Amino acid sequence: MKNISCLLLAAVLVSGCRTPQAPANPSANARAKAVLKYFQNLETRPDKRLVSGQFSNFGNRANLNLLNEIHDQSGHWPALLGVDYAGRGGVSTEAPDQAAIEYWKAGGLVTVSTHLYNPAGATNNAFGGLRDKDVDLNTLLDPDSGTHVRWLRELDQIAAGLQELQTNGVVVLWRPFHEMNGDWFWWDGKDPETFKRLWRQMFDYFTKTKGLDNLLWVYAPNHGTNTAVYYPGNRYVDLVGLDAYTDFVDTNHIFGYTEVARLPKPFGFTEFGPHGPANPPGDYDYLRFLRGVQTNFPRTVFFMSWNAKWSLAQNSNVTEMLNNPGIINRSDLPKGLAGYQ
Repeated sequence: MKNISCLLLAAVLVSGCRTPQAPANPSANARAKAVLKYFQNLETRPDKRLVSGQFSNFGNRANLNLLNEIHDQSGHWPALLGVDYAGRGGVSTEAPDQAAIEYWKAGGLVTVSTHLYNPAGATNNAFGGLRDKDVDLNTLLDPDSGTHVRWLRELDQIAAGLQELQTNGVVVLWRPFHEMNGDWFWWDGKDPETFKRLWRQMFDYFTKTKGLDNLLWVYAPNHGTNTAVYYPGNRYVDLVGLDAYTDFVDTNHIFGYTEVARLPKPFGFTEFGPHGPANPPGDYDYLRFLRGVQTNFPRTVFFMSWNAKWSLAQNSNVTEMLNNPGIINRSDLPKGLAGYQ
């Protein structure tokens, strides 16, 4: 015990000495296994235990410009790049894949999400029915329905993008159906058991039918209520997290951490944005975020800031945060974890 620092001991006590689990996909490739093991081993470290991340953009607007700005201002590249396959009018994978491959080859990690289009037939034309409220998830699972056919077509388009990343050796933290406990996306707030069936259907389709062995599956509810209710099970998830938009990084303003933190998976802030979900002023002190995470959310081992005025490029004390000994930037990642071995 004398050789264990106080910080390390505290982290061990908080984490409950969780035993790292095997990848959800038994056929996960060696690089995916290595990335998962890396995240699993961060929690009990005394420093260099919080992976920094930045979301780039959607569809054909995805690029590395924002990451370049952060590097120009701070001298650091965030360790984790985020992109999203939602384009204008449909799934768009080319630009996100290009950015992801470039960042991976430079030694960075990658997470991908998709603001999914409504396969039931959009009644709200904005973003392909993204915010439709009356979708019956059972129709996506019914092989005799037109919705099921359109759903598989959307999955095929997404899988093609993920396959391109696999071909280029990229491990993907794949974050589907994010904020499923909310009430703003078409898959939100539905019957939990039906939702779990839908998650598992995607999991089986991508892993067994499409052979995507480069994916680590990320369960990411919005902070609030029912954060663990939609959890599809340990066999279908590799990492967990919360999306949260607030200046106040404490349990009086970010809800549902305790429930998600009980799950035996590495925890992170899968989206973070200061101020709130709309119109941030861009004057946030990011040291507040770091202090809040370290004090109030001790299981946290990664985060991804959203783009625009929520981003690490648009707010204050970002250099100081990225210089903190607790933060992992791209240059801090083990050689060979990402990129060429």
